[in-house]
Amino acid sequence: MLLAQAGIMGVFLAADALLFYFFWELALIPMYFLCSQWGGETRIAVTFKFFIYTFIGSLLMLISILYLYGQTPDHSFSIESFYNINLTSKQQSLPFWLMFVAFAVKMPIFPLHTWQPDTYEQAPTSTTMILSGVMVKMGVFGLIRWLFPILSGASFIWGDVVTLIAIIGMIYASLIALRQDDLKRLVAYSSIAHIGLLCAGMFTQNASGMQGVMIQMFSHGINIIGLWIVVDWIERKTGTRKMSELGGLAQKAPALTIFFVIIALANIALPLTNAFVGEFLIFNGLLGSFTHYYVWYTVFAGVCIILGAAYTLRMIRKVAYGETNEITANVKDISLNGKLALGIIVVLILAAGIYPQPILDLTSGSTDSLVDKFDIIRKALLK
Repeated sequence: MLLAQAGIMGVFLAADALLFYFFWELALIPMYFLCSQWGGETRIAVTFKFFIYTFIGSLLMLISILYLYGQTPDHSFSIESFYNINLTSKQQSLPFWLMFVAFAVKMPIFPLHTWQPDTYEQAPTSTTMILSGVMVKMGVFGLIRWLFPILSGASFIWGDVVTLIAIIGMIYASLIALRQDDLKRLVAYSSIAHIGLLCAGMFTQNASGMQGVMIQMFSHGINIIGLWIVVDWIERKTGTRKMSELGGLAQKAPALTIFFVIIALANIALPLTNAFVGEFLIFNGLLGSFTHYYVWYTVFAGVCIILGAAYTLRMIRKVAYGETNEITANVKDISLNGKLALGIIVVLILAAGIYPQPILDLTSGSTDSLVDKFDIIRKALLK
């Protein structure tokens, strides 16, 4: 875990392209061994699939980095030199797609997502928490710190295409989540839908959409970890993750049920919860985008709100309510430590939902500088 932490911190702090790539790879090594050694029955095949996806994505990113290094004015890997690269929008297209694929695999974005549900299902819960709560944000961070500032022209030109792909993935993942019986897979597909919305919000390239992404990264990390804690507790106490085999937990574990319902509803952006703020800003950014296509994008993305409510309420009903059975009849409520952990998560959910201004103030400088750069490019391309 310390190696993973070092890799993640290195990714977020690196100001050199080669160091960024080194730490990007370093963060994956402990995840590979944790999944392959302590995962489920099919962990070897799943971990190999995870490795292939991430390795190919990383290789494409390395090719893009080396190409961009050759275009720097002083032949340096420093981030400032990369920011000073002067390429036309057409010349930026190839390195843009090479780098974007690497970040899209990490987030993950449809159709590069297929490693994620299997890995989340087979990995130990603690590893899944790191993957979903923190490591997927490395991909979004890569867009913010590396892709957009360096390849702004291509990001502007290909924004409509990427947003369309992201929204297709949102609808696809939400529909599959409706059909899931396994709690881990349901949460995994729910996460794909939420990350798709984050990607769409980034490519609105306006202040509202990008501020929504910033707060939604924080909110998604909190909510998804809370859900994993609940799912892990249910599996350990009942021996199953199948919703069809559960029911009536509200009668036997009322405290857990209260936390579970609050976190699950926060995950679908109930007003006064943290995710509502981020999703509201993202949808406002989609509507305020510079092209009429985004009106339709907003409509289709809005369908995912309905689908999200459907699969989440179905999950709550099947797990917590109804009659107990032989599996849930002897379940005892969550321990004091569990109540404390989930209580902190619920406090963060409500605090960020009721008063998100400190987070917005913290991130406004970064988003404003990116939006200003896109405004300059937009004006130049529209002349």
